[in-house]
Parts: sequence; C-alpha cells; structure tokens
Amino acid sequence: MIYSVTLNPSIDYIIHVDDFVEGSLNRSTKDYINVGGKGIMVSKLLTNVGVENTATGFLGGFTGKYISDWFDNLRMPHDFIFVEDNTRINVKLKSSSESEINGRGANIKKQEQQQFLDKINGIDENDTVIISGSSSPGLDEDIVDQIIDICKTNGADFVVDTSGSALIRAIKSKPLLIKPNIDEIGELFGKTFNNKEDVIPYGKKCLELGAKYVIVSMGSNGALFFDKDEVYYSPRVEGELVNSVGAGDSMLAGFVGSLKSGKNPIDSFKFSVACGTATAFCEDIADKKSVENILSKVVVEDC
Repeated sequence: MIYSVTLNPSIDYIIHVDDFVEGSLNRSTKDYINVGGKGIMVSKLLTNVGVENTATGFLGGFTGKYISDWFDNLRMPHDFIFVEDNTRINVKLKSSSESEINGRGANIKKQEQQQFLDKINGIDENDTVIISGSSSPGLDEDIVDQIIDICKTNGADFVVDTSGSALIRAIKSKPLLIKPNIDEIGELFGKTFNNKEDVIPYGKKCLELGAKYVIVSMGSNGALFFDKDEVYYSPRVEGELVNSVGAGDSMLAGFVGSLKSGKNPIDSFKFSVACGTATAFCEDIADKKSVENILSKVVVEDC
C-alpha cells in the first residue's frame, strides 16, 4: 500500500477580482473551493491513474468534515486522525497580481499526534509512505524524522517532499525518492543554477548522501532523473500552462505509483513527467486520459 501523509491540509478558497483595490469593497467575478495539501494531491493523482493508496494525516472541525466528505464523494480511501481544532482555510486572491493568505492550521495535541504515530506504526515492508508539505502547529519539530524512523524500523520505503535542513536529514536516511525543484536543490547546496549542466553534480551528490532516486523539476527547462551512475533528461512537452499547482506532487506520485506497480525506473520517470505535465495543462489534478495523451509525447534521453 502507498500512504500519503498530509500533516497540515487545507481548504483553499480561490477568489478572482478584477482590479483589486486594497482598503475598498471588492466584488468577486468568480470564486471556488479546492481541497489543498501536497499529500492529498499525491493521493488524488494516484487514484486518478488507478494506483491503490490511502491518504492520512490530520483533519478537524467543519472544514475537516468537508475534506472527509470530498474523499468519500470521489471514492478515495482515507484514514485521517480527527482532531479538535478546525482544519485551516487558505485564501488565494487572483487579480492583476496574485496574493495568498495561508492559515496556520489546527493545533495538534500530544495525544492526537500519538494516535497518528500509532497508526503509522502499523505499516510493513510492503508499504511506501509519502510525506509531503508543511507541518501543523503543536506537532513535534522532528515529526517527519519520527515518521522516517518508523518506516526504517518496519522496513517500509519512504519519500519526503520537503526542503532545507529537513530535506538534508531525510536524504541521509536513505529515502526511495526525493523530488526537489531547481530552486530547492539550489537552496540545499547554497548555489544558483542557470541550466541543467549546473544541476547535474548536485543531483549526483544527493545520491551520494543517501537518496535512491532523484528527480529535479526545472519548469520550462524540463526535468532531470538520477539513478545510480546514470543521468537522464526529459525536455519540456509543449503546451499551454494552465495551473502549476499540484504539478510537482503529480510528478512525485506518478513515479512512485509506476515504480510500485512494477515498471522500471526509466519508464517510471517518463510516466512521472507525463503526470506533472498533464496536471500543469489543466485546472485540477490530471486524470488518466490526460496523462496517457501526454505520455506519448514525453522524451527521455541520456544526459
């Protein structure tokens, strides 16, 4: 089983306003609600392409109930810990420029954290745990490290989508995959990269530090894949960028889902690129048909 972990999920309220004026009454031209959280997006992509998975983490209050109902309506398996505080609401304002206000999230109590860790402790060597996104207030600062320790003790594979010092610690714990973007891997090593050639030595360094596979997404410049001593490059698939939110989560989910379904690493990277691209070309997480349409256009070459 693949488990996605979202420690601080959200409801994202997206508001479109023509010519927003600060300090004045503004009226929306369009507004809608999305369920947010990087791990949740991972689960949605996996479900859309037919890979069995279960989403877990923390939900609370009326907002948490909304997310739980959303999972049920989409027939997506979930096993969240329900907590006392409300799951957060994030506000995304789209006008001549884009602004965001992200809530802090539910304050997780110690007994609620322990319930979650007890649940994670039920995994075994046949499972893969994908940990994505930010943490909630109240959780231990090393909660991700605790989840990793359980995975290692129980023989399960794990994937961590994070950045900074937490990513360095995760790499040294030997994850199945890391998927930083070009800015995140630059931050990791205190470097600025201008092209894929600049990135390659540092992708290899991530393998040396402990990661089994590394994907570096580079936006319009495509993506790199690192596997042992081999480096592969996939150029950008041409098309109209509609929404980049969830594209990285889709890449990660596509690779893990394909690999755990028995595909080899190169084919899994190709599928990963198709998933990320298909999501970027639509308003939501890509469905199976969209991914299959892109897959035939994906090129993977030695680098």
